Amino acid sequence: MKPKRMKYRDTHRGLLALIGCMLAIPAFSEDLPSLGEGASPWKTDVFYENHTAYRGHDVGLSKFRNTLQVESDKGLGDGWAFHSVLRGTWDGVYRMNDSKFGDKAGGAVSFQNNQPAGLAGTVPYGSASVPLAFPAGGLVNPLGINAGPGTNGFTPGNTNTGLAILGSGWHGFDGNTTGAVPVRPCDVDSRGCADFGGYGDLKRSELESPEFNSKLDFIREAYAKKTFALKDGSDLFVKVGRQQIVWGRTDLFRVLDVFNPVDYSRNNIYDELQDIRIPLWSAQVEWRMGGSETMQDRNLQFVWSFDQFRANNLGQCGSPNAILDAACLFRALKMLWDNGNTLSNFAGPVGPGTVSIAPGLAGLRNIHLPKWSDAGSFGVKYEGVTQDGLSFSLNALTYRSQLPSLRGAKGNALSPYNPYLLNFDMEFPRLTMVGGSMDLQMESIGAAIRLEGALTHGEEFANTARPELYSKNNTFRSVIGIDRPTFIPFINPNRTTLLSAQLFYQHIYEHQVVGLPTGRVGMPDWEDNVIGTLLIKGFMNNDRVSPQLILARDFQAHAWVASPQLEWSVTNDLKLTFGANVKGRDDNTSRYNWDNTTANGALAGGGLPTGIAGGIEPLGRFRAGPIGTAFNQNDIYFMARYKF
Repeated sequence: MKPKRMKYRDTHRGLLALIGCMLAIPAFSEDLPSLGEGASPWKTDVFYENHTAYRGHDVGLSKFRNTLQVESDKGLGDGWAFHSVLRGTWDGVYRMNDSKFGDKAGGAVSFQNNQPAGLAGTVPYGSASVPLAFPAGGLVNPLGINAGPGTNGFTPGNTNTGLAILGSGWHGFDGNTTGAVPVRPCDVDSRGCADFGGYGDLKRSELESPEFNSKLDFIREAYAKKTFALKDGSDLFVKVGRQQIVWGRTDLFRVLDVFNPVDYSRNNIYDELQDIRIPLWSAQVEWRMGGSETMQDRNLQFVWSFDQFRANNLGQCGSPNAILDAACLFRALKMLWDNGNTLSNFAGPVGPGTVSIAPGLAGLRNIHLPKWSDAGSFGVKYEGVTQDGLSFSLNALTYRSQLPSLRGAKGNALSPYNPYLLNFDMEFPRLTMVGGSMDLQMESIGAAIRLEGALTHGEEFANTARPELYSKNNTFRSVIGIDRPTFIPFINPNRTTLLSAQLFYQHIYEHQVVGLPTGRVGMPDWEDNVIGTLLIKGFMNNDRVSPQLILARDFQAHAWVASPQLEWSVTNDLKLTFGANVKGRDDNTSRYNWDNTTANGALAGGGLPTGIAGGIEPLGRFRAGPIGTAFNQNDIYFMARYKF
């Protein structure tokens, strides 16, 4: 019991330090310098929030996040104004539930082994069921593959500890190819740890307090702004500093709003975008031209990011939120290359079996993060309001992909049939996006309609029908949203309830799927997909009580989520929130299956036996989507937010 008491004592110390800092800030802000003649005083608001979540499926506590946020504004004189948002977070779940998310997470694993009669069973990590050798001279033992227990060629310390089965959080393993993945923080277990663009190599302290890092992420916003009056009567608005550039009008999923990357590790897709966008050091210049004969208003905006490259934070494997389970795939592949790994139901002369592959032969070889000089984004937006009241925008943006692409890497000695097989480099290609938006007021139905559409050039998708294992495809995304205040008597007969529905659509051009006897190969991402969302938000007790329900459905993945929530403003400064996230999907997960690198080898050179790698892993996550892969992440939560 003594170690347990020490763990909670450390937790309380961290919380007390955070609260002490919070209480000191209001007094400190009063003594800040005025920074210029004629400047206005500092205006500072301080917020504290606790978010506690409990997850089912034998997980337990999944979040004990304490957030301190300080918002400050000041007039600097001569029309300049300064705005900043500082945020610090401490999440105690990594100590309070360390057997699931901390230093003691994971354990020893064994693999399902589907062999012909007499050879089936389970095989421990680091061992093998059959030698990996083919008479045609393909995959052979001298490469250090599957040499047997104790001689697998793994790096020292690559033991059967602190591991989980890749994908075990969201699917079963009947006949699937999969591997092992470490799930402890990287200062405890460094296997598979690498910088995937701002995440993936974090220590426990960095997971607990993610804003306090070398990128100064505790600075959520810090910019100066001013409006210059021009001689022709128009205005020039300038804003420079760390900021969020918001172009879109959608919730949960983005179409035009892609300037800033997003931190999905905070709470998957369920936090407000303003709280999970990753701010960038940027410049925004807006020429406010005013009206004309045909327009009520016109604006031309230029945006430029001069920050270092930041990817979407997909979470770290072993943390509570790792969207698409992608971070676990990356960590498993990186461990395969650096340390060696065991793959179940992979290959063998007598049928798919379990093999152990030595380091340097397969997996994630290199991660190519864009250089600072080539990481910037530049965009232009024209927006206006017609004389009839129609609001619209035309947008164009060039930027680096915020999601990684795994490209087949040449030089793999594993296969004479296809030099790319099972060997990857991570890239972040440059993309070009053009699109627009439109807002309509439909008085006949008492609703507002939001439309967005964007065509992106240069996106890369996994494609096992190509020798290089990926393809470039243009992609079209759109959303139609309808917002309507409606009287629902049983909620509030005297106050309207907000109904907001959205339909997101994605189409991948030149989509490729090839049928082989072993199954489908090509691009696992759906050629066409639709995700629908519905928000019902009521207002009661003079708007102090607000019940709401969010529903989302991924139609191709056959997955859904329901998120009921109740907000209670106890006072003007204290708000309590109670809620849940409940996910569901079809019991039949075969629609996520994909015949992976097997067919690639067969198509690329012929002769490589088919059926050596398939099932849900690794590409089924792209078919299941962010809702389907969160199937076992049902949370109930409580939030308390206080304004000082």
